[in-house]
Amino acid sequence: MSKTRLALAGTVIAGIALFVWAARGRAGEELSFRFVSVERGNLEQVVAATGSLDAVTTVPVGTQVSGIISEIYVDFNDDVNAGQVVARLDRSLLQIAVQDAQANLARSEAQYDFVKRNHERTAALYEQQLVSEQEFNQSQYDLRTAEATYASSRSSLDRAEQNLGYATIYAPISGRVIERNVDVGQTVAASMSAPQLFLIANDLSEMQILASVDESDIGKIHEGQTARFTVQAYPDDKFEGEVRQVRLQSKVQENVVNYTVVVGVKNASGKLLPGMTATVDFLVGTATDVLKIPNAALRFRPPESLLSELQERRRAEFEARRTERAAGGETVDPGAAPDSSAAPRTGRRGGVGGTGRPGGGAGGQGGLAGGRGNFNPDDFAVLYTLDDQGRLSAVRARKGLTDGQYTEIQGPNVEEGMQVIAAVTTGTSAASGTAANPLQPGGAGGRDGPGGPPRGPRF
Repeated sequence: MSKTRLALAGTVIAGIALFVWAARGRAGEELSFRFVSVERGNLEQVVAATGSLDAVTTVPVGTQVSGIISEIYVDFNDDVNAGQVVARLDRSLLQIAVQDAQANLARSEAQYDFVKRNHERTAALYEQQLVSEQEFNQSQYDLRTAEATYASSRSSLDRAEQNLGYATIYAPISGRVIERNVDVGQTVAASMSAPQLFLIANDLSEMQILASVDESDIGKIHEGQTARFTVQAYPDDKFEGEVRQVRLQSKVQENVVNYTVVVGVKNASGKLLPGMTATVDFLVGTATDVLKIPNAALRFRPPESLLSELQERRRAEFEARRTERAAGGETVDPGAAPDSSAAPRTGRRGGVGGTGRPGGGAGGQGGLAGGRGNFNPDDFAVLYTLDDQGRLSAVRARKGLTDGQYTEIQGPNVEEGMQVIAAVTTGTSAASGTAANPLQPGGAGGRDGPGGPPRGPRF
C-alpha cells in the first residue's frame, strides 16, 4: 500500500514539474523582427505576354502546273536572290503540249488562208451579180470563223509555252530558305491549289513577335512602346523591340479575350530564329529616383497583441494632448479621433491599420486621402517600425508604381534608409535561424524581408 502511494505521489510531482516547465517556456517566448530598408532607386512596371518570333515577310513558293520534281537547286537555310532558279519540273509532257499547240496553230492558219482566198473570189463574183447574196454571206461567216479559230490556236500555243516556262521555278524575293517541302521525284498537283514547295524569308535581320495580350492589359499597350523579351535558347540575354501594331482583331481562348500585338525586332546578330518562343515585357510605366520598399513589408501585419498595445498607447497619447490643449484654453472636440499621422485609424470593416481586407492599405475610410471622395484603400499602406524605445510604431504611406518585387512609396514620415518590419518570428525560430510560414503574415510566424539587416530589438 505504501509503495502505491509513493508511485502516485511521484506521478503527481512529475506532472506538476512538466506543467511548470511548459508554462515557463511559453512565458519566455520572445518575438524578434526582421527588417528591410527603404531605398532610393528606379522602378519599371511591365505587362508580360508570350509570343513567337517570325520573319517580317515570308513568301511561299509554289507551282502553277502539275508534274514531277526533276531538279532541286536549293536546300534549307540557303540564301537566294530574286529570280534565281530553285527547282525544275519534268518538261516532257509540257513540251508535247507545246508541239500539239503549234500543230493546231498551223492547221488553223492554213484553214484561214484558204477561207480568206475563197471569200475574196466570192466577193468579186457578188459584185458582178454572178453569185447570190446567201453565198456571199456564207463566205463571210466562214472567214470570221476561220479568224476566230486561228486566234484561239495562237492563244493555246501561248498558254502551252507559258506552262512550259512554269516548269522552271524561280525565287520571287531575295532571302533565305526556311522550308523545303519537296524532294526530287515527288509529284506535285496544282489542279485545285498551288502546292507550297519552299518558304523564303525576306530578311532575318528584321523580325517580329506576334504577342498575345490579355484584354485587361491591352489598354496599356500602344505603338512605339518599348518591349523587352527573352528566348529559351539564350536565357541570360535580353533583347529589345518596339511595338509596331496593336491589331483590332480579337481571339477568344478558354473564355479569355486576347489581342495580337506586333513587336518589331532587330536581329543583326542572327541569334534569333523563326519560331522561337519569346517572353515579352511591355514597359508601361517608369519611376526614376523614388523611394521604394520590398513588397514583403507591405504584406506584413503584426500580431493582434502588439496592435492592441499600439492602439492603447496612441489613444493615451491623444488623451494627454487633448487634456493639455484644454488646460491651455483651447476648444477641443470631445468626439475627435486621434491624429491619423500618429496612429493607425480603425476603418469601418478593418482593424487598426486595416482596410477591411487582408493586406489592406492605409486603414479605414479616411486614411491619407483626407476624405471619401476619391479614396482608394489599395493606394495606401501602413508600414511598421520600432521607435527609440523598441516599441511598435506605424507609419502611413501612399503606394505608387510596382515591379512585382518593389513598390514606390511616399509619405511625410517615410525616409530613405528607414528600417521597416518585414517579418516577425518567435524566439525559438529566431534561435534556430528558421523563418516561420510566409503565408501567415498575421501570426507569430512571418517572412524574412529580402536583403534586410540583422534582427532588431525584442519585445
